[in-house]
Amino acid sequence: MQLGQLDGISFLISSRMKIAVILTAILLSMVLAFIFLPLADGIVLGLVLAYIARPLYLKLHRHKRLGALIATLVIVMPIVLILGSGIFEIVRFIGWIFDNQDVFINSLFDFVKSIDVPPEYNEQIRQAIWDMSTSLLPFLGGFDFISYAMTIVMFALNLVISVLVCYFLLADGHKVYNNIMAFMPVDNRPWVTEYIQHLDLILKGVFIGNAYAALFVSVASLIVFYIFGFSHILALATLIFIASVIPLFAGYMVLIALAVLRYFQIGLEAAVIFFVVSSIVIYLPPEFILRPYLASMHSRVHPMLIMLSFLGGAFVGGIAGFFMAPIILASLIAAYRVHMRTPVYGEKKKTKLPGLK
Repeated sequence: MQLGQLDGISFLISSRMKIAVILTAILLSMVLAFIFLPLADGIVLGLVLAYIARPLYLKLHRHKRLGALIATLVIVMPIVLILGSGIFEIVRFIGWIFDNQDVFINSLFDFVKSIDVPPEYNEQIRQAIWDMSTSLLPFLGGFDFISYAMTIVMFALNLVISVLVCYFLLADGHKVYNNIMAFMPVDNRPWVTEYIQHLDLILKGVFIGNAYAALFVSVASLIVFYIFGFSHILALATLIFIASVIPLFAGYMVLIALAVLRYFQIGLEAAVIFFVVSSIVIYLPPEFILRPYLASMHSRVHPMLIMLSFLGGAFVGGIAGFFMAPIILASLIAAYRVHMRTPVYGEKKKTKLPGLK
């Protein structure tokens, strides 16, 4: 026992330089992660955008830099412009409400009056609006302007970083993959490869299929909203994009709300025409063209789990959490499938992997 203790201590002493280097590397990694934390939204969003743009990049992979640039411009830039412009418009509208609370409250009263609400509900609605004007709006309007401005600046910076991260991941991602595989012991490379295949399949179903359909839907909605004369069309297109990305949700929720609003403003006929035309133009092409093409990317993950990961991640970590939570979920499911030796979707035979029991 005494000899074992001496041997252990002697081993620690002889390996003190290695231990010091490892501890230093861990400490520096934690410091670097803390420094990058304010940019987490841009980094995670860039990772997701690179994954979405990868199918187009693979068709142009012979020219890596040029292919990465084209994929970024064609696929990523529309998404960033729609999300960025829409969120900026939403934030600007909220800021206008804070600066013009009296005008906003009076416009709500006028709207309630114009839709001819039954008398028994009219007073309750007016009281609810008044309570909001005297409690919620002043509370939200009391936030620090400097903090509000810094939030806008950081959001814009993260959008720029997401585009840059996306481009460099597409252009140099193969080097990262090769370095990871070179770092792995030779005996462990087969199951690591299968793990990556499972993870790739799941992320295809979660991000690529939904994102391409949502991108088409949001672009088509811009045209439809402009033709029908809606205001804040960028904000509405952003809401439709977000709703279309999350499984079990749908842009129909936004269309129904707009149709109801149009019914109160113009009438039943105008509301029905808007809903029918917008549904045909916005949703028929992705359902009959994009969805069948993307069916091969099905992740075989229950949509409820994906929905909860999207929503829970957004509440916990904002934009970064919104996209990072599904990635973590996919990582766990891929590990489970490798452990259970589940064949990769589309393969007929199981692959016996060394090192797994």
